[in-house]
Amino acid sequence: MKKIGEHKAKKGLIRFEIEEEDNVAMNVKITGDFFIYPEETITELEDALRGKKLEELENAIEDFFAVRLDVEMPYINVEDFKMALKNALSEEK
Repeated sequence: MKKIGEHKAKKGLIRFEIEEEDNVAMNVKITGDFFIYPEETITELEDALRGKKLEELENAIEDFFAVRLDVEMPYINVEDFKMALKNALSEEK
């Protein structure tokens, strides 16, 4: 089942698309109109979330950014990613 959620941050939109099966995130795609550097950070975050149980995803986001101190995200923060995730998990498409 596909779950889609968005969150409008201060200056940017974050969108999560999660393909889940048996309560596990089989595929995660994060898009939107925001800036993040290094650019590969989003791909690495998607990889870190893939294969995790849905209830583990919020903690996985926190854990990911806790060790990635080199990431620059003007006008967005970790809470914005978590809000987009929560919105995706509360919607079914």
